[in-house]
Amino acid sequence: MHVLVHESVAPVFDPALLVEFLTSEGVTATTGALDDCDGVVAFDHDEALFDVPWVHAITAGYDDYPVERYREAGVTFTNSTGIHGASVGESVAGHCLTFARRLHRYRDRQHDRVWEHEPYDRAFTLRDERACVVGLGTLGQGVAVRLDALGMDVVGVRRTPALVPGVSEVFTPDALAEAVADARFVVLTVPLTEATTGLVDAAVLDAMREDAYLVNVARGEVVEQDALVAALDEGAIAGAALDALDPEPLPEESPLWGFEEVLVTPHCAALTNDYHEAVGALVATNARRIEQGDAPVNRVV
Repeated sequence: MHVLVHESVAPVFDPALLVEFLTSEGVTATTGALDDCDGVVAFDHDEALFDVPWVHAITAGYDDYPVERYREAGVTFTNSTGIHGASVGESVAGHCLTFARRLHRYRDRQHDRVWEHEPYDRAFTLRDERACVVGLGTLGQGVAVRLDALGMDVVGVRRTPALVPGVSEVFTPDALAEAVADARFVVLTVPLTEATTGLVDAAVLDAMREDAYLVNVARGEVVEQDALVAALDEGAIAGAALDALDPEPLPEESPLWGFEEVLVTPHCAALTNDYHEAVGALVATNARRIEQGDAPVNRVV
């Protein structure tokens, strides 16, 4: 099987790394033209991908891909769900620790060479604080077990109320306001769907504690951004860590840049130096399965 690594204007990693890894796994892999390939690893959608038998997205989220059009064109489409739990989980833990231990404020002062303590009542520990993880798929579960390991009381929100590791209680989406009401941290890990677009609106933000932080490692469109800015302006919540925004990149004129208690990162929570290997392992597995006539893993359509 010949797999093409489709070059992108802004790839997450050097495509040559993935070609090298796939080759080491016994998969014929190249970059270049789409001619005569059996599958494509895509960094983003391209109209030419409708002409190949199989497309694999390097991301878990696939809201930027026209899935129904792939289905109509007879293209098998797979994604990279399941590989981001550790990196995103650690990123979320880092955000929570940063706010709790006030590390962002000390970093800010370092630039000005200022030696000054935070007010006595600002720093806290994560132990026994509640975190509400909204979305308990593989991504959310990766977050939950790491926050649980830090001694936090972790609750979650998912469509089915079954418990998962690290979570003490599960709420259904209709009880979202109740779920976030007692949480010091509300962490968003849901996929972007019609149901989750604008999920965190003014009502949800109003239900949060005044000393609570919102952490978004999902998609920017899950949060009503104007409502978030208003909540931050009014002190209705303490702050936010935003790895996903709408639009991206965040415009220079956005007021979100100016809040001391907002951390903005460029949609990088999942990135790590072995990302290409995690993607490559999925691609190699599916290349072998498709060659053998078996159903690929992580099949979307």
